[in-house]
Amino acid sequence: MSDAKTQIDTLVKATDVVLYMKGTKEMPQCGFSSRVAGVLNFMGVDYTDVNVLADEEIRNGIKEYSDWPTIPQLYVKGEFVGGCDIITEMTLSGELDTLFDDNGVGYSKEAADKIREANA
Repeated sequence: MSDAKTQIDTLVKATDVVLYMKGTKEMPQCGFSSRVAGVLNFMGVDYTDVNVLADEEIRNGIKEYSDWPTIPQLYVKGEFVGGCDIITEMTLSGELDTLFDDNGVGYSKEAADKIREANA
């Protein structure tokens, strides 16, 4: 396994929630990353953000690691969940709540409900 893939594998397996994104959770640098980070931030999820723009090896390595061509990429308890469209759909359907509940990830149910209400 390459150095980048080893770094990715170690972080994904050791951290409950990881978002590989363009920019940071405080300052996303693309609309898709902004949307996913915004959902996680609003819901109060404790997660680690990895700015793929800061490291070309990580940027390419994460795509190979997940066999998923786009960024952002969300991982929960070592498992790849999806990118922006999937996270958006899961948020609106309540599936993301269930995923977090099933994996013991803390979040604000009230905030999740507000997102759904605002998009109804």
